[in-house]
Amino acid sequence: MDLGITGKWALVCAASKGLGKGCAQALVREGVNVVITARGDETLQATATELRALNGGEVRAVAGDITTPEGRAAALAVCPQVDILVNNAGGPPPGDFRDWDRDAWIKALDANMLTPIALMKATVDAMAERGFGRVVNITSGAVKAPIDVLGLSNGARSGLTGFVAGLARSGIAARGVTINGVLPGVFETDRLRTTFETLWERRRQTVPARRFGTPEEFGAVCAFLCSVHAAYLTGQNILLDGGAYPGTF
Repeated sequence: MDLGITGKWALVCAASKGLGKGCAQALVREGVNVVITARGDETLQATATELRALNGGEVRAVAGDITTPEGRAAALAVCPQVDILVNNAGGPPPGDFRDWDRDAWIKALDANMLTPIALMKATVDAMAERGFGRVVNITSGAVKAPIDVLGLSNGARSGLTGFVAGLARSGIAARGVTINGVLPGVFETDRLRTTFETLWERRRQTVPARRFGTPEEFGAVCAFLCSVHAAYLTGQNILLDGGAYPGTF
């Protein structure tokens, strides 16, 4: 299927590895020009080299902290225009809410709610003027089924989801701009190993698919949401969890 996005420009955040990298790979294969960001320059540049070897769209890499105004400005400065925005940031650490002070909450909100909002504020009006725009927010399956030890993530990502529910249905929807969330369950990423390393096999058995998802699978869904074929899909949250969520709705 031709996704119809060859030549578009995408900004993909936290794309040096994991789910962000999976999204960047899928977009480059579709001929999209991408700007990838991450804090670690060495890993980021290695990923950029891998993406260029795909012989798809142009690849530019900008090292920096996307959760800061300076990091966002640097990334936006090297992207001629943002037709596609993939918001992504590592989630805050697990723990007990009794141990989290105000600084911990602000850090979580900055990374997983306020940064995506700032990037949307910087890009969606120009998307609407051009008549095409796609925003994909990578959040978490915990938005649908909260996990008690991930309270910082539950709160920040749910806040973003609530905000987007309104923005996606505002005037930009009639001007070709869609905003959707993708809610990952357990995927084979470094973060998963860090969080569940001692329970790796046990965690796998809790997934009806009896395996973890791959970044490539995640990226393929992201790319479809960015395509011309997904123009009538907005304000939705797509749960990718191998069937782990037990509810009907």
